[in-house]
Amino acid sequence: MSLEHAILGFLNYRPFTGYDLKKVFDTSVQHFWSADQSQIYRTLNALTKKGWVEMEKVAQQDRPDRKVYHISDSGKEELLHWLSAPPLMGSPHSAPLVQVFFSAQLPDEELLAKFEGFAAMMRAVLEQYEQIPENIEIYKQQIPSEREHYFWMLTLDNGIRSM
Repeated sequence: MSLEHAILGFLNYRPFTGYDLKKVFDTSVQHFWSADQSQIYRTLNALTKKGWVEMEKVAQQDRPDRKVYHISDSGKEELLHWLSAPPLMGSPHSAPLVQVFFSAQLPDEELLAKFEGFAAMMRAVLEQYEQIPENIEIYKQQIPSEREHYFWMLTLDNGIRSM
């Protein structure tokens, strides 16, 4: 997956500012795709240059104009083309698992501390995942599609199972 396609997917739901896109990333797909604010803005600029996204300036009183981004027809075509393509499997890199693989070199006390720390990190991730259904309920009000909701929950379930 590319950040470009994730942004196109969100803009296919409705127009967003770059700031609002960052918030929606952090409350929806963060468990499998994260992006910082500068990456989002760079990608929005690239998508605009490609003609896949259009930007509209909305005047605000006593504040700079808001830049609201909309998906274009060619952006929708690109999104559908990408969605229809066979998925590319990501690289299965996991630094913690490489450490576990070679952990026989460590004394038991150090291993226990390492595994307790790893378990604490995983519990923290699980706590984040447990917040996602709450966010999905909020998004369900904005995008009332049971089909969309099903696939959102499917990705969450995958995230939890792959921990």
